[in-house]
Amino acid sequence: MPTPMRLLVFVLVLANLLLFVWAQGYLGGTAEPDSRRFEQQLLPERIVVVSRGEPPESARNRENGGMPAERKASESCRIWSDLTTSEADGIEQMLHEGFAELRTSRRTVNENSGYWVYIPPLANKEEVGKKTAELQQLGVDDFFVVQASGPNQLAISLGTYRTEEAANAGLETLRAKGVKSAKMGERRGKPAYVMLEIRGPAAQAEALQRSIAARLPKAVAKACAVTPASSP
Repeated sequence: MPTPMRLLVFVLVLANLLLFVWAQGYLGGTAEPDSRRFEQQLLPERIVVVSRGEPPESARNRENGGMPAERKASESCRIWSDLTTSEADGIEQMLHEGFAELRTSRRTVNENSGYWVYIPPLANKEEVGKKTAELQQLGVDDFFVVQASGPNQLAISLGTYRTEEAANAGLETLRAKGVKSAKMGERRGKPAYVMLEIRGPAAQAEALQRSIAARLPKAVAKACAVTPASSP
């Protein structure tokens, strides 16, 4: 026969089991305990889902550089290059007269490929032969004759340099050897030209491009380089 102490322990265990079963909803309660939390919500019908798997509008604006996508898409930036001074002046006049919302910046580009020490172009190949023989007699063997057509055809190059200081030093060395006709000058690329960067509403930019194409058929525009977004 069980002692009173064992009976008391049995009753306590049974009570705990019954409490657990009741708390889990097996004694007439709700099948899913989470549903009770839903019933305790205040005004659940006012909850509105604003997006599914997409960031809110403010976040998308930040991803687009702080500008709404529609506004950013309506902006245009194009660079017109290889323009003569008169061509650039004409385009800027067109902007002033009919495309006031477009903004422009202008830059003149002078390409310099470095410097060289040279003997100016000679009259003919016979003169070139005499001069190269003279150079060899003076101990100068590092040279070449310019064969390509152009203003420097039949000139004799005695060295190319990245800086003016280095070219002057090379010239002095040659003169010390007795090369009297050598000179120093810039090695230019193509002639100076003008670049126009034009920004503004895309609709006006398209209209301007048509006007420029009608006036300067060979002019070609390219899109501006995209500047990487700076990190916060």
